[in-house]
Amino acid sequence: MKRLHPVSEAEVISEFLKNEFYHENFHRVRDKFERVVMRANLNDERENALRRALLFRRRGHLWRELPADTAWWHVQIEPEDLRKIRVFPRAQWRKVAAESFLLADVADQIRQKQFGNGTARFISKVRELSQRLRDRIDTSSVMLIGIDEHKPMTILEGNHRLTAALLASPELIERQFRVLAGFSPHMSDSCWYETNFRTLWRYFKHRVCNVYDREADVARALRAGEAVSGPNAILNSK
Repeated sequence: MKRLHPVSEAEVISEFLKNEFYHENFHRVRDKFERVVMRANLNDERENALRRALLFRRRGHLWRELPADTAWWHVQIEPEDLRKIRVFPRAQWRKVAAESFLLADVADQIRQKQFGNGTARFISKVRELSQRLRDRIDTSSVMLIGIDEHKPMTILEGNHRLTAALLASPELIERQFRVLAGFSPHMSDSCWYETNFRTLWRYFKHRVCNVYDREADVARALRAGEAVSGPNAILNSK
């Protein structure tokens, strides 16, 4: 894995939010915030604060488990990296994986195994995405987390797209997407990277402490922006 250049946390949050903005959690606010999300001005700290609040509405519990010293980089995936990238060990992916969450092993499971019920529908969507990726270039961002570029990496965002690309071709996964990687020497403290009793207990305490999540309070972020620049300044900016 080759580090290309550093990326700010604000940019990573912006790219993550773009991938999330289709979700039903954002149906009621999509028209109001579409410009701020889809045409982000990363030099505007008011916008950055608003995008962070929007992302935290759905993914605050996830983002909060990343170490404070996580440094983000734009990276290039190389052929040997495919044996150390792991899918996110949650939800349907637990049913797809056998004894290994390695991306290459999960792809082999999808190729070789017959799945039933809801898992079969899930796999069908991944295969449909794989076919689409054969026909077009996807420049959306995917996010990985790890200790450094030499150790295993976990997909934080982009499980479906990376799996679908690998199903199509190992070469395809190397040229599709913009890959952003978060590195920290303390990444093993995160349950998303290392799942064990200690990290899950840490996650549980954070969830309890943030039943009301101030960082996910979009109205609060808007009021802070208006105090600086006046009503609707963020939403009306070009």
